[in-house]
Amino acid sequence: MQKKLTITVDEEVYAGLHKVVGPRKISKFVEELVRPHVIRPNLESAYAQMSKDKKREKEASEWAEATFKDIAHEKR
Repeated sequence: MQKKLTITVDEEVYAGLHKVVGPRKISKFVEELVRPHVIRPNLESAYAQMSKDKKREKEASEWAEATFKDIAHEKR
C-alpha cells in the first residue's frame, strides 16, 4: 500500500529533480534513495534462508577455498 507524502524543497532542488529525474518519476527516485536508510532487512533470517540452499553454499565454499589457495601462494 502506498501513502501520499507532502515535502517541501527549495525551488532549485525541485527544478533539478524535474529536469534530471523527470516530472512523473520524482516519487520513485526519492523512495529508492530513502528506502535503504529507513528499512533494515532482517539479515539474520535472510542469511539463514540462503544457507539452506545447499548448491549455493557448496559453490560459495569452493570459491572461497580457491581464492584462499591463490593468495597463499603469492609472494609478499
